[in-house]
Amino acid sequence: MSERIIMRTGESLVAGGPPGTAAEPEIVIGELDGPVGTAIATLTGDQAKGHSKVFAILNTDIQVRPVTLMVSKVTVNNSRYTNILMGTVQAAIANGVLDAVRAGDIAKEKANDLGIICSVWLNPSVATDDNLDHQILFDIHRKATAQAIHKAMTNTPDIDWLLENQDSITHKYFQMGLDGKI
Repeated sequence: MSERIIMRTGESLVAGGPPGTAAEPEIVIGELDGPVGTAIATLTGDQAKGHSKVFAILNTDIQVRPVTLMVSKVTVNNSRYTNILMGTVQAAIANGVLDAVRAGDIAKEKANDLGIICSVWLNPSVATDDNLDHQILFDIHRKATAQAIHKAMTNTPDIDWLLENQDSITHKYFQMGLDGKI
């Protein structure tokens, strides 16, 4: 029997594609009969204009396991943005979850017992990019989702690494502020 997972967290940043295609998911994962399951049920029933919460699906009528609830970090107020978020990105997240199961980060036998909340950041610039490459956007969000789940399930980075490297890491946007670029 697999170990009980009350709650784990992970995040990832995957960039390097064309402007607007970076992904930065934040993941919460845990047993459906614990705090994560309660949060998923609460969030699903607590819809708010501009911040819809939806299940990650491979296609309409094909929800992935573990159940994964997408929550947008950006207020959604544009139909084109909504279609990209609830199309390309939603499918990418669903595939990233299955990739994590296939890789063994989530035990297959736990797929019906765990739930995932995926806080999604999609650059608002995609709504005005007539040359948006949906395949690149899909690939980046898929990779970032699987990577965030891997980090959550392996408790990466661990506390020893964080303590050892704390003084050698500067937050990117803090550094940009120091350099007068923001």
